[in-house]
Amino acid sequence: MGYLKVSLIVFSFLAISRFIPHPPNFTSLQTLSFYLPAVFGIKFIPIVLFSLIITDMFIGIHSVILFTWGSVICIGIISKYFNRSILYRFLGVMTGVVIFFILSNFGVWLNGAYGYNLKGFVECYILALPFFGYSLISTIFFSFIIELAYKLFRTRFLNLMIKINRL
Repeated sequence: MGYLKVSLIVFSFLAISRFIPHPPNFTSLQTLSFYLPAVFGIKFIPIVLFSLIITDMFIGIHSVILFTWGSVICIGIISKYFNRSILYRFLGVMTGVVIFFILSNFGVWLNGAYGYNLKGFVECYILALPFFGYSLISTIFFSFIIELAYKLFRTRFLNLMIKINRL
């Protein structure tokens, strides 16, 4: 599949999951940040990042945006280490959720609303736990969809290759 075609599919999938009404943090962002580079290679990280930047321009620029974008890059980079099997990919995508949680909430804490002390730091992360729950649920949901599509595509592709080799 070509780079442009993948770009349009990813942008569409990400935009739809961000623009339709949804619970907080229930989007395909973290899942796509992991799977796209894991399946197609790290050269596809900019697609997810560019799609995120475009949708952020419509949704709104916020003070934690660099931490959000940074987490997308980190998730994409680590994805290459988790592409051995479906179990590894699941472990990797869950690691991505943790990375997103840690980095984005560190950015929230740095904004100063919770105070620049240990109490404020802990409070910031505790109050973010419901958002973490939504991220976990959405990542499991979108991972299931992507794994299913990946398996169907690979099966159809392999069957086609077998037929071609028989001719």
